[in-house]
Amino acid sequence: MIELLLLLILIVGIVIGVLIYTQRSRSQKQDAPPPPPQDPFAAGGGTTDTAGDPMTLKAGDMIDWGTERTWIRGTLRLSEGGYTWSEHFLEVEGGKRWLSVEADPDVEMALWTGRPDLTMIPQGKSIELEGVTYELEEKGSGSYRSEGTTGLKAEGGLDYADYESADGKLLSFERFDHGSWEVATGEKIATGTFTIFPGS
Repeated sequence: MIELLLLLILIVGIVIGVLIYTQRSRSQKQDAPPPPPQDPFAAGGGTTDTAGDPMTLKAGDMIDWGTERTWIRGTLRLSEGGYTWSEHFLEVEGGKRWLSVEADPDVEMALWTGRPDLTMIPQGKSIELEGVTYELEEKGSGSYRSEGTTGLKAEGGLDYADYESADGKLLSFERFDHGSWEVATGEKIATGTFTIFPGS
C-alpha cells in the first residue's frame, strides 16, 4: 500500500513538473517582442532606399519612372556557370524594351531598346555604330528560364556579347536557342531611378 502511494506521489510530481515547464516555455514565447514593422519597398541590407529591391522584380510588377508607369510583362532568368542575372520585358507600344538587373557584386541595371533595324553580328573587339565606337566587355553562353510573356520557350540556351563605349553607352547582342542575333542599345541606370509596386 505504501509503495502504491509513493508511486502515485511520484507520478503527480512528474505531471506537475511537466506543467510548470510547459507554462514557462509559453510565457517566454509570449514575452518575445513582435518583429518591427517593415517597409515593403525597402531594399535588402537595411538601406534607406524606398524605391524597392530591383533584385526581386518579376512579371506582373509595376514600375513608376516618375513620368510614366510600365508593367513587367515577362522575365528571363539567365545563368552562366554560377552567375545569374535577369531581363524584365516592359509593356511598351511599337517596340521592345527591357530592364536588365545583375549583382556584380553591387546591383547594376540598364534600360535596353531593341534595334530590329540592325542586322549586325558581334565580330571583333570593337564595333562602330552611328558614330560611336563600342569595345567588347564580355561574351559567353548560358541558359535561360522564361516567366510570363517573353516570346521564348520555358527554358533554353543563350549566346551573348556586350559592348560599351567610352562614354558609357551600351550595345548588346543576344541569340536564343541558336537563332538569329538580336541587337539592342542601352544605357546604365541608377538604383532609385524608379519605384517598384509589386504585383499580386
